[in-house]
Amino acid sequence: MKNLVFFLLFALLSLVMGLGSAYILIEDGFALVSPQTGPWKTWINAGSLTADPYTRAHVARSGDLPTNAASGLAFIASTDDDGRDLSSACEYEIVARPLSAIWWTIGLYDSQGQLIPNKAGRHAFNSQNLTVLPDGTQRISLAPQARPGHWLPSGEDHDLTLVLRMIRPLSVEQQREGGVFQSLPTIQRVSC
Repeated sequence: MKNLVFFLLFALLSLVMGLGSAYILIEDGFALVSPQTGPWKTWINAGSLTADPYTRAHVARSGDLPTNAASGLAFIASTDDDGRDLSSACEYEIVARPLSAIWWTIGLYDSQGQLIPNKAGRHAFNSQNLTVLPDGTQRISLAPQARPGHWLPSGEDHDLTLVLRMIRPLSVEQQREGGVFQSLPTIQRVSC
């Protein structure tokens, strides 16, 4: 009887650990399949025919339409550069240099992936409607109240997620050697 109890406990512990680790890897990935630079994370093989099982499960669970790395990449950030969760109660400054892609957009969503309703009707900026400042940067204010310049309204009482989508970025080899991954926008908290 004692052996049966130990066997059942071992089986239960194995099941919990196996399912728990699979859940974490499907949600968050690991460095080989979902590289992270600062607050930005991407699933590099999401649209590939040779994607690993964790990437395929992540795509199936999220419901995203994946593209391969040569056609486009999506980077997701839910924290600022200091690792603090993005919140609509705070004000942030997103600073980018022109990205090495034919076209890109940066959009704001709540933690459930829904657009945030706002009176301005603004949810994103793209490479065509952001001004390059004299210092070579492009800046976006992320705040609940209107700000001068490029402003994304964050609404109230939301955890936030930024999604940066790039169409036709540098080749995967150039990306891994520092191209796209080194030039991703910074997200700095201004006030809270």
